[in-house]
Amino acid sequence: MEIDKKIHFSLGRSFVLRSELGQGACGKTVLLHDDMIDELFVCKKYSPLLDEWKEILYKGFVSEIKLLYSLHHFNIVRVFNYLLYPQKYSGYIFMEYVEGVDIEEYLIRYPESVNEVFIQVVDAFAYLESCNILHRDVRPSNVMVTNDGVVKVIDFGFGKKILEDVDFDKSISLNWWCDRPAEFDRKIYTHATEVYFVGKLFEKIVVENDIASFKYLGLLEVMAKRSPYERIASFAQVKESALTNTTDSVVFSGSEIVIYQNFSKELALIVSKIVSDAKYFEVDEFSVRLHKVYQGVMLEQSVPSNAAIGRCFLNGEYYYSKGSKMSVKVIKDFLSLLGKCGKEKRNVIEANIYSKLDSVARYKSEPIPGFDSFDDVPF
Repeated sequence: MEIDKKIHFSLGRSFVLRSELGQGACGKTVLLHDDMIDELFVCKKYSPLLDEWKEILYKGFVSEIKLLYSLHHFNIVRVFNYLLYPQKYSGYIFMEYVEGVDIEEYLIRYPESVNEVFIQVVDAFAYLESCNILHRDVRPSNVMVTNDGVVKVIDFGFGKKILEDVDFDKSISLNWWCDRPAEFDRKIYTHATEVYFVGKLFEKIVVENDIASFKYLGLLEVMAKRSPYERIASFAQVKESALTNTTDSVVFSGSEIVIYQNFSKELALIVSKIVSDAKYFEVDEFSVRLHKVYQGVMLEQSVPSNAAIGRCFLNGEYYYSKGSKMSVKVIKDFLSLLGKCGKEKRNVIEANIYSKLDSVARYKSEPIPGFDSFDDVPF
């Protein structure tokens, strides 16, 4: 077979238009039905109201597709396909249909769900933060909740991948629905800014609807501080703080604790130094990554390469030790534990794993003098 040869597929597919969902400045969104697989899809068409906008905004539409394709999280809307017509500055995105309402309407109907919804929203934005992605349009209409109570963050039209510090410069101006954070005066928009808007979103819903069952009021107050110097700095910290409020209701058996401790002890022996700006993958992500490693070594007694284990948890550079090997049985038991746990238990396990890794020495991305020995090698 000839490699790099272009393969052309027929595009003669058709869908049934069920309804129009919305019309914005950059195009319209419709609900389509695929008769072939009997599924509903949301289709977002790029078609700005003004012709002179087409070329200018087209790059942003393509960027939205690239961002969505890089994201894999239960609480973030999924993208299934796209069609682009660069010559005409037009295109379509086919996305998951979220059958539900926006977060404000949902919590007015089901105020008793506020704590679970809050944790899901924090999970979603902590994941975006770990991927160095800013949503940049956090508002009630862009956080949906399905009829089953599942949060889905939607609309990444203003989303941005952060590659260097200059990318935190505020480059968009929207009609914000609440007071602007103080860093806007310096034309800055960071992950801490997203913490502010999520905090203000829940503050608005909880206060306006007098939801007495919300148990994170103290945390919410720190999230919604106008000054970034007084505000909690990241969703990773928000998530950790939220978990300390829920751990009393989570009980682990003695055998579950032993399984966790066996795994975390071996993990700490493997990872010897971590680059200072490394991020952690969330529990749903690292469980998938670890399962893939396990499938490749399940017939062995120990994992041949410690680098493979570190890659499951760390999004960044690290040094790993060659002096010890992780037992395959320890991985198997740990994956079995994760599979049996509900969301709260999995979150507690995640928090404990990363508390363990927080104790590992950190280094800046430059080479470490005297740290190139045979027993500790960089990944």
